[in-house]
Amino acid sequence: MSSQIDHLFSETRRFAPSSDFASAAVGSAELYERADADREAFWAEQARDLHWHTPFTKVLDWSNPPFATWFEDGELNVAYNCLDRHVEAGHGDRVALLWEGEPGDQRRVTYAELTDEVKRLANVLSDLGVSAGDRVAIYMPMIPEAVAAMLAVARIGAIHSVIFGGFSADSLRSRIDDAGAKLVITSDGGYRKGRVSPLKPAVDQALGDRGHGPQETVEHVLVVKRTENEVSWTDGRDVWWHDVVPAASADHEAQPFPAENPLFILYTSGTTGKPKGILHTSGGYLTQAAFTNKVVHDLHPETDVFWCTADIGWITGHSYVTYGPLANGVTQVLYEGTPDSPHPGRWWEIVEKYGVTILYTAPTAIRSFMKLGRAIPEKFDLSSLRLLGSVGEPINPEAWVWYRHVIGGDRTPIVDTWWQTETGAIMVSALPGVTETKPGSAQVPLPGIGVDVVDDSGQEVGNGGGGLLVLTKPWPSMLRGIWGDPERFKETYWDKFEQQGYYFAGDGARLDEDGDVWFLGRVDDVMNVSGHRLSTTEIESALVGNEAVAEAAVVGASDETTGQAVVAFVIIKQSFLDQHSPEGLADTLRKWVGEQIGPIARPRDVYIVGELPKTRSGKIMRRLLRDVAEGREVGDTTTLADTAVMSVISAQVK
Repeated sequence: MSSQIDHLFSETRRFAPSSDFASAAVGSAELYERADADREAFWAEQARDLHWHTPFTKVLDWSNPPFATWFEDGELNVAYNCLDRHVEAGHGDRVALLWEGEPGDQRRVTYAELTDEVKRLANVLSDLGVSAGDRVAIYMPMIPEAVAAMLAVARIGAIHSVIFGGFSADSLRSRIDDAGAKLVITSDGGYRKGRVSPLKPAVDQALGDRGHGPQETVEHVLVVKRTENEVSWTDGRDVWWHDVVPAASADHEAQPFPAENPLFILYTSGTTGKPKGILHTSGGYLTQAAFTNKVVHDLHPETDVFWCTADIGWITGHSYVTYGPLANGVTQVLYEGTPDSPHPGRWWEIVEKYGVTILYTAPTAIRSFMKLGRAIPEKFDLSSLRLLGSVGEPINPEAWVWYRHVIGGDRTPIVDTWWQTETGAIMVSALPGVTETKPGSAQVPLPGIGVDVVDDSGQEVGNGGGGLLVLTKPWPSMLRGIWGDPERFKETYWDKFEQQGYYFAGDGARLDEDGDVWFLGRVDDVMNVSGHRLSTTEIESALVGNEAVAEAAVVGASDETTGQAVVAFVIIKQSFLDQHSPEGLADTLRKWVGEQIGPIARPRDVYIVGELPKTRSGKIMRRLLRDVAEGREVGDTTTLADTAVMSVISAQVK
């Protein structure tokens, strides 16, 4: 790691904002000054950019840490802020969504049309028995109805739990069960890599086991017809969207709800193997999502076409596809498919077609495009782009520079953003038009955000030092807990630095000599694969669930394309070794994990080994397996019960 850090800090390239960009930028150095002078007044000022049915008089209550409230005596409606107020301001004809389906079908949805759809759907949800506080699971492709579903749930004060469409029926079941969802909104399927990816069948499977949790709470399944694939039907439970939403009344008045009314639960992997339901509330979350979208992405709603490529199943899709852009009244692109379907230039074709001005995507995608070469993007006119963003994991300097040079034509600022499902919105980023940027560094906390790097005892490491990233002050979009488990919330994020009152992000970081932040990835056993957080324990549990597996250990290994890749070390039962080749077993187990959890969790490599490195107390030493997976010299083995085991494993892997 030290050589990697030294290489990062030898980065000398700097990119100052152009005078033309800076003169028109939304953000300014003054934002930092106002936030430093009075942080709570600063956030109150940002919150007042929203519409409040009942204005707040109290900004922050931090009297019972780590449980915070923001703007708690104020009332607002999140959907009204994203839709109605723009229509009432005369912007109903502005396009909200420029939707492109993977097969090439397209729709232009204005703010007035989206408002109409959300009002109708809100009435349908109420007719189906959903009311404030109920949970609704959303398991959909990237189609306009998915955004409408989130907003309609928010409009009636219910709580949505969006589940990534790539997750399996088992993963879907556990999330529906944990939230106690009353309704599931899904689609017959979506298009992915030129094929139909069925979704309704997974919902049926998740709800199908009699006596299991989900069907005890789920009363209805609302289904969008997208791909026309054949689906089974349960009369009395299943309802077609096209049968009920167009026929519903478009008369629906948005009712105000308290700022601390829960808005959504979003599940993220945890080190225990059980996904954590991260809970976000309304007023503070929308304040910071809208503010950061506006200043970090330099939004000019009258002229910009914004495109965040994230799926709504992840936090980036919540904050910078649904809530941030729509609260700001901007036009955005929504794309259903993958970057390489039906051809490897699809994204650049879309940028040219719609005149995209701001592109916000993941380093994984950027590195994939680098592998394919510049000849593909150079076939398209990308001159409309004026700002590029990176999200999901640290971006290496060479990918950063390639992104700016090949995609941005050496003229676009790049904002490399750090944040988490738990933080709800961007926390660390350059401010375009203000910050002189460094390739590979997320750089500075945003105005009103407190960030530091400390050692294990909570002491500041100072400029030039490395350690653990902490958030030193509460922030508006912070998670309010883990659904149904306040003790786990405290233990996971706050106990490590309880004395200092710091939130522990779980990431390693360094401060360079200028005090800019460089992120070094996760310090626990949660992997970051293509920007998606996956638990080693969850994948190990899936592997051991296969009848051939006696024991398994999973690590995240550096990967040029995905940031981290899943690598599994597996001990096979002898009876299966006698009947099957190691190669065949490894391939079977890769597929098995994909079926049990989802394709994103499928291991890049599965190594069949005879033993695993364990301490005398039985703890698996994953850092040694990570050395093997990344091709490094194996570290100190003196604490192992059998010091020879790593030599055997290394020989087996080769």
